Amino acid sequence: MGTVGILGGTGPAGQGVAIRLASAGYDVVLGSRDAERAAGVAAGLVPRGAGSVSGSGNDAAAACDVVVVATPWDSAVATVKAVGEALAGKVVISMVNALAREGRELIPLYPPRGSMAAQIAFALPRSSVVGAFHHLPASEMVDLDSDLDADVVIFGDVAGARDQVAEMVEAMPGLHAVIAGSMSLASAVEAFTAVCISINIRHKAHSYVRLAGLAH
Repeated sequence: MGTVGILGGTGPAGQGVAIRLASAGYDVVLGSRDAERAAGVAAGLVPRGAGSVSGSGNDAAAACDVVVVATPWDSAVATVKAVGEALAGKVVISMVNALAREGRELIPLYPPRGSMAAQIAFALPRSSVVGAFHHLPASEMVDLDSDLDADVVIFGDVAGARDQVAEMVEAMPGLHAVIAGSMSLASAVEAFTAVCISINIRHKAHSYVRLAGLAH
């Protein structure tokens, strides 16, 4: 089914995407600035399927067929620029949210181009950047017994790339792909992550997005 690299994949969000991709049959490379740490984290992830999870440096993750950016927002652009040549011509999935904590709430931050996906797309003019995986609780993603039944909102300017990401999402256990539209929606989609996390903090919950009225 191909390989998927996750830049900055050792955090909780990256691990959750990795284990569910591997459970869908993909071979996943968790990338990190610390390859040894990535290998250790990957060893603790046990998918239920034909895929695999391994850990390496970000260079190895960038060499995969499709690449996910799961770094903290303030290092995302520098990270993708460092491996920009390897990402040329590929689908790059941004799951990055620019957020800041104020008390018990998260508030959205707005980069110069309006969203992190747009910032990454500007840094990677030869890649097809698609946004996905923004509203998912990391703990529920990592736990394959969590009964997760979530919608994944997908956006981007290249229809073929959006469709490819949607196909990947549909194969992942517990997830459903919902293509929203173009990159113009990126700011709204990313900012809503602050709402989701703030609700979960306030209610001590692990809620996620489920859009009623759609056929799955």
